[in-house]
Formats: sequence, C-alpha cells, structure tokens
Amino acid sequence: MLKKEKSKKRIRNLLIALLVISIVSGAVAATNFLMVQSLVKKGNSYNKVEFKNQLIPEKDENGNWCFTTDGDFKVMHLTDIHIGGGFMSKRVDEMALNAVAAMVTKEKPDLVIATGDIAFPVPYRAGTFNNKSGAGAFANLMESLGVYWDVTFGNHDAEAYSYFDREAMAEFYSKEEYKYCLFQPGPEDVDGFGNHVIEVKNSKGIITQALVLIDSQDYVNSNIIESIKGTYDNIHPNQVEWYESEIRRMNAENEKISKEAVPVKSMAFFHIPLVEMDDAWNEFKANGYKDTENFKYTEGLIGELGRQVCCGYGEDELFEKMLELDSTKAMFNGHDHVNNTTFEYKGIVFSYGYSVDYFAYSGIDKLGSQRGCTMVTCKPDSSFTIDKYNFYSDRYNLPEFEREEVTMQYEAVTYQVVTE
Repeated sequence: MLKKEKSKKRIRNLLIALLVISIVSGAVAATNFLMVQSLVKKGNSYNKVEFKNQLIPEKDENGNWCFTTDGDFKVMHLTDIHIGGGFMSKRVDEMALNAVAAMVTKEKPDLVIATGDIAFPVPYRAGTFNNKSGAGAFANLMESLGVYWDVTFGNHDAEAYSYFDREAMAEFYSKEEYKYCLFQPGPEDVDGFGNHVIEVKNSKGIITQALVLIDSQDYVNSNIIESIKGTYDNIHPNQVEWYESEIRRMNAENEKISKEAVPVKSMAFFHIPLVEMDDAWNEFKANGYKDTENFKYTEGLIGELGRQVCCGYGEDELFEKMLELDSTKAMFNGHDHVNNTTFEYKGIVFSYGYSVDYFAYSGIDKLGSQRGCTMVTCKPDSSFTIDKYNFYSDRYNLPEFEREEVTMQYEAVTYQVVTE
C-alpha cells in the first residue's frame, strides 16, 4: 500500500512539474510573440528616406542586380547589429533599430550592406531561439526606410541551436515582400548562402565597381561544440573558384566595351576577417606599430582583448587570388565589435566596420567608441573613398543624454600608432 501511495505521489509531482513547465513555456512563447509584434511595429514606424534622385537597380542578363550611374555611388557598411528578438532584449533591440535608422536617414546611401550578425537569438540572453525575429526587425526597418539593402551571413545569424538554418534564412531574405532587399542565395553548387555580386555601371555599360558579397561561413564543420569554443571556419575553395569566375566574367564584359576598363575594380564584403588581416596586424605590431613595406596604417583601432583579430582557424586562398587577379582593392568585414581599424596590406585595403551592437558583448551598450557606420563612395573612375562616422558625433544630432550614457574610451587598447 505504501509503495502505491509513493508511486501516485511521484506521478502527481511529475504532472505538476509538466504543468508548470507548460505554463512557463506558454508564457514565454506568448511574451516573445508580443515582443516580435512590438519589433515589427517599431521597424515600421520610421519614415522613408527622402532622396533627390534615388538610383533604382535592375537585374542584368546574368541575374545580378545592377545600378547605373555616371556619378558617385554611396555604400553604407553596417555590421554586427545583434538584434536579440526576444522578451529579454527589447530595450537594446530598439536602441539598435534607432541607431540604424538615424544613420541611414542622415547618410542617404544608395545601398546598405550589413555584413552579418544581424540577429543574436542566444536564448539565455535574448529569451528566444527564433533567429527570424531579429532578422525580421531589421528587414522591416529597411523596408520602411525605403533604402536598398543587402546582407551577408555571420556566425550568429543561424546558430546550430537556432530555429532556422542558413538555407531557411536565405529563403527568408529572398522573399518578394522585401522589395528593397537585393540578397540572392547564390549558386547551389557553391558552399554557403549569399555568394553574389552587385554591379555598378556607367551609361556606356562599363562596370565601374563590383560589390562581391561572400558567405564567410560560421564554425568548423558547423559544429555546436566548435561554436562554443569559437573555432571559426574559413571561406571554402569552391567559393574562391566562384569569385575568380565572376571576376573573369566581368573582365570579359568590360573588355568588349573598353580594354582600359580591365581588370574590373571590385570590393568584397563578408563577416569573419581573413587570416591575412591577423597576419598584417601582427606585422604592424612587431614593427612597433609603425608602417612596414607591406602595411600602411590609415585609421582606427584594434580594441579586442586576447586574440585581437578573430579570423578563421584554417587557411583559404581568397587573398592570394585577389592579388593574382588585381581586381579587388578593398575588403569590408565585421565580427570583432571593438575593432574599427582601416589599413592597406599588400595594396589591398582591409576595413573593419563600426559595429552597432548594444547587446552581444557584456556592457557594450555603455561603450560608444566602436558604434557607427562606414560610408564607401565609389567614384565614376573606379576609385573610392572610405569615411567612418561615430554614432555619437554631432553628425547625427543625438539627444545629449544619449551621448552621456556611453564612454568613448577603449579600455583594451595598450598601444599607440606611430605616425611619421
């Protein structure tokens, strides 16, 4: 009789526990649903950017989006926006959306490229596994602003524990309802999602600048253990082959019009920095933070502690191929949130984007030196300029209280660049 009573008690306790779990899970799900609706409403609340003459892209015979202009073409580089999309991240998510809206509205770019980690659905931080929540908030914001935009994937956009994998997220960004989004999943026989090219042409049909977007992958073997360890992958060999084929294709197209327009000038955008960025910075550091034969410092800082440049752990041949083809003259990436340096290495510009992140790094909502955007102005003669703007500068007319809430100091910086 005693055994039966104990058995009944265990069953009753188990049912009570299951009921409590169901109630809590339901409450979290309901709260997150309301949170998603709140973010959608927030994203839709912004006014369209007023352009004097907005450039409108068209698809060419190769299926690539193409802008045509005989004037300057302005690209805004954003990175590491990190929208949690859950009930625990409402405050910082809205701050991130506000920052993006303020900068885009001020700069009026022809195109915005966000190089990864748009979403940050880490459950113990955001309160959700749903990576479409953060991505959708950003997408709704950009559609409300009416500015053409594109993305590359970062390591957090589709974690192993997220609801949706990279293929599902590629389908998400490809939806017809996002009429300003120029994302393309890329060739099916090439690794990754989002390998594609956007061309800028003049009225003669010459490609004056090609914007090459590449999926820099996430973790070695996309393994959840490697994600915890932070073992980052590299750009894969068939992606390098695809890159080469695209450059040669565009060279052939330009050569039909003008041999002087070969090799076509291009820029690359991706999330995780190349190994060569680490090599270059170590060379600069070993030389006492003075320029070397290969390295020419431009601006910005490396503020990450420990492994200052968190590149892939293996090797790839992309940089070597860029040197061989003599086409790509600048690369833009994110990933390391308190790095914002720009330098030239072996004739190619490496540029960390300012991050937007208010959330992923502990306490980063109170740090402001790294938050902002990069404006890349592509000139009709294929040259370009790079200008970086801090979000807390007078340029964006923020309320004084918002500036006062952040510190503008890099606590991690222990070096001083020597300029001669």
